[in-house]
Amino acid sequence: MTVGLRSNRDHAQHYRPRMSCLKKLEALVVEMQSGLKGTDQKLNVTTIPHVLTGQEILAWIANKMKMETEEAQAFGTMLVAYGYIYPLQDHKKLILKPDGSFYRFQTPYFWPVQKWPAEDLDYAIYLAKRNIRKKGSLEVYEQTRYNNFHKWLNPKWDFIVMQASEQYKANKQRQKADRVVFDCQERAYWIVQRPPPRAHSAMDCLDRLSDPNEEPQTFDHFRRTTIHLNQAMMRSRVKSTVSLGALVKDITKYKNHDPFLAPCIPSNPWLSNDDAYWELNLQSVEVPTKMRVERWSFSLMELLNDPRGRKDFKVFLKKEFSGENLAFWEAAEVMKWGSAGSMAEQSQAIFKTFLAPGAPRWINIDGRTMGLTVKGLDHPHRYVLDAAQTHVFLLMKKDTFFRYLKSPTYKDMQKKAIDPAPHNYSDAQVEQNGRNLKPGVDPIILWQRSEEERMTAEAAARPVDISQIKNKLDRK
Repeated sequence: MTVGLRSNRDHAQHYRPRMSCLKKLEALVVEMQSGLKGTDQKLNVTTIPHVLTGQEILAWIANKMKMETEEAQAFGTMLVAYGYIYPLQDHKKLILKPDGSFYRFQTPYFWPVQKWPAEDLDYAIYLAKRNIRKKGSLEVYEQTRYNNFHKWLNPKWDFIVMQASEQYKANKQRQKADRVVFDCQERAYWIVQRPPPRAHSAMDCLDRLSDPNEEPQTFDHFRRTTIHLNQAMMRSRVKSTVSLGALVKDITKYKNHDPFLAPCIPSNPWLSNDDAYWELNLQSVEVPTKMRVERWSFSLMELLNDPRGRKDFKVFLKKEFSGENLAFWEAAEVMKWGSAGSMAEQSQAIFKTFLAPGAPRWINIDGRTMGLTVKGLDHPHRYVLDAAQTHVFLLMKKDTFFRYLKSPTYKDMQKKAIDPAPHNYSDAQVEQNGRNLKPGVDPIILWQRSEEERMTAEAAARPVDISQIKNKLDRK
């Protein structure tokens, strides 16, 4: 939820280290705190301790850094913009004024070198607390953000208001001077992290490429980095012309099959209300379309991912008397995506059918892969057959698949494939079809039909148990 609410002005804070130069600023601020002694100043009717004026800060920076007044003021403004120093009077302008304006050092908890991110939930709690304290009189931009948080974080809004109320009650128990100081600290932090609209934020300019809090790196670290980079440079690389040529070839191959580049044939059923496209592309259709058959020739995976293409491939393998590889690949897929409770039973069935010596459908894989697979079946898991399945897939890809593309089975399917003519509907016809919408077939019903057909086919392919038939006849 919080990630979705984050605006484009993220200030580059989320999961990013800070700039290394902030570590130097932190050391300078610590030195400034020991070199500048604040005094008690009265703000309205409240006495605030440890207060500095803009003139004092400017003089210390100019003396310490040996720089001109204009440059020292720009440096001091940067300290205010990053949140190391905050103003007590004018919060909207994060600048260092060279006059008697009051400033204080920000507590290190709110320094930008801290790694904790400024989350939207914390900002919503702050706005809710400020709304309670101000009795609804927020700034215009704060009120807008408060309303947006109320809408976006509605499920958490009770928690946000409760946290804001508790923090407000705890703050009221402090002394008035401490209460004013804490309110100014918190407000200055959120103006740095969530500036008003059209206001510049120093956080937008931080290029956090390194972590200032990490330990200094040793000689051994750089030696290992150098070795790694040298090895990376020695690796063989594919020429850009070769990779771009392969990319162009792939795009050209799939261009006519991309729904964004080519129209639906015969027509788009969502616009024309004509379900011929769905009927021609059913999984169990007897005669597929030419586009579908053409896609089978792109790769073996395209062929196996299409149930109709896999069925045609099985017919070819049956004629070639080499259907055990595809049967093993399918059994491995079922085991990989099946239920965990059936792992042991399926692994034993696969071993007896495909891997055991003298198995009825023994597959021909190398001895090392066979040994690893058989050993892994002692403690079966979903991916125990991956090595053997990959080996079998590569065998089919290098040999069987290309023989299938040259076989009469595939060529006959290309001849029989349907090439539907496109239906070009005018805008008026499309509008009229939209008025005459008819209910379509639910995809769940189509899936149930395909499952019933699959189960019927599996039941028909099983061997018949004569004893059960005799028992039924005896009962009659």
